[in-house]
Amino acid sequence: MAAYRRYVLRCGNHSNGAEEKLSMGDVAARLAEIVGDKNLLTGEAISEDYAHDEALNAEPQRPAYVAKPATAEEVAELLKAATEHNVPVTARGSGSGLSGAARPREDGLLISFERMNQVLEVDTGNHVAVVQPGVTLAELDVKTAEAGLSYTVYPGELSASVGGNVGTNAGGMRAVKYGVTRNNVLGLQAVLPTGEILRTGGKTSKISTGYDLTQLIIGSEGTLALATEITVKLHPRLTHGATVLAPFGDFGQVMAAVPAIVSSGLGPHILEYIDNMTMAAIVYNEKLELGVPDKIRDTSEAYLVVALENRENGRLHEDIETVGELLGELGATDVYVLEGPAARKLIEAREKAFWTAKAAGADDVIDVVVPRTAMPPFITKARELAMAAGGGAIGCGHAGDGNVHLAIFCKDADKRKQLLTDIFADAMERGGAISGEHGLGRTKASYHQALEDPAKIELMRRIKQSFDPAGILNPGVLFPEGTA
Repeated sequence: MAAYRRYVLRCGNHSNGAEEKLSMGDVAARLAEIVGDKNLLTGEAISEDYAHDEALNAEPQRPAYVAKPATAEEVAELLKAATEHNVPVTARGSGSGLSGAARPREDGLLISFERMNQVLEVDTGNHVAVVQPGVTLAELDVKTAEAGLSYTVYPGELSASVGGNVGTNAGGMRAVKYGVTRNNVLGLQAVLPTGEILRTGGKTSKISTGYDLTQLIIGSEGTLALATEITVKLHPRLTHGATVLAPFGDFGQVMAAVPAIVSSGLGPHILEYIDNMTMAAIVYNEKLELGVPDKIRDTSEAYLVVALENRENGRLHEDIETVGELLGELGATDVYVLEGPAARKLIEAREKAFWTAKAAGADDVIDVVVPRTAMPPFITKARELAMAAGGGAIGCGHAGDGNVHLAIFCKDADKRKQLLTDIFADAMERGGAISGEHGLGRTKASYHQALEDPAKIELMRRIKQSFDPAGILNPGVLFPEGTA
């Protein structure tokens, strides 16, 4: 091994406060004992891929160590060693997150769940699946399809891992009908930084026995415990579906149409808005043929996408006809029914909106959530703030649940920081939150610290301290560096 930097580590077994110096090589040897030499990477063996997630404003950083455990027991031993030697730990699934929560520390240990990638059980009687955290949504979808069932959380990237979804409480377009990760995870096996392995919840949908630790760990972004097994809720797979695309000449009409569609009883599983600039970009990038005439496209300010599903084709078409008539009454310029490949391509293109924004040179992407009825004034205000800062804010979002995804264009870092502060503050004043599904990670933690009720932040700190007294789990995530 190459020469290692030496540093002071305060070990838990020295009650008199004595300090012991360990080299990185010593720590690496201990970690290799746990996962095996071939499953521990150090130095140049750590590829660039482990240095980042997909956040636009989190500089890549290679960790000191990458460990690839195969069991919960190995995870427990890794965390015990990290706690003993005061090594910061970051968990990684697929690295598809957008908040910097999977960006490791330079002196830290990255625990990659790529070897813990098995669907352990698909229980058709209880409509649940038990999976390891490294299982991707695509892999889980194949397994559940064999049983005629479906895991319904689709955050827009099927290469995302279920463990990563748990970390951020991921949502996606289908949340309007099926809810977010929090609504679809029934139980966890999780490892505390002390090395204790615990189980929370299970295969039951009801529990009223003490604190709900499952829900506390979900969305904690790897700061409280690491999930090593996840029990998810499954739904019957509905095989017939179609998508309605409705252009509107006025953005306010789009937003006004949303509660009417939700109240109609049609139960759309996707209800999205896409502004005209974003639609133009995804149509161009994905080479979509939607059948919208140039005249209508040029006069449309935004589009509403309504996707319906049913177990019977006849009933599906009745619902499509009903929603088409309703959209016409609500002011849609026209209504286009997309089925089969056309519908699938549009939804896939919408799911790739982040990559479209990234390719267009966006300086940041945010996922603010506000009450559904507050979306029109919030988006109008966000655009005004961006223009005043010399930039722009365009995007799309989950109209059914008030989750607004905006690509922010503002090159000046100081102006952009103030712009985001103002946008987040406006959302919170309207009863919303900084993030609906991406999480705070490292990139949004400072805004949360500045804008949130100090009493709530202090309570979060006490919870963090209870789970992780040594403070090794994802320092800098949720709480800015030096504040936790």
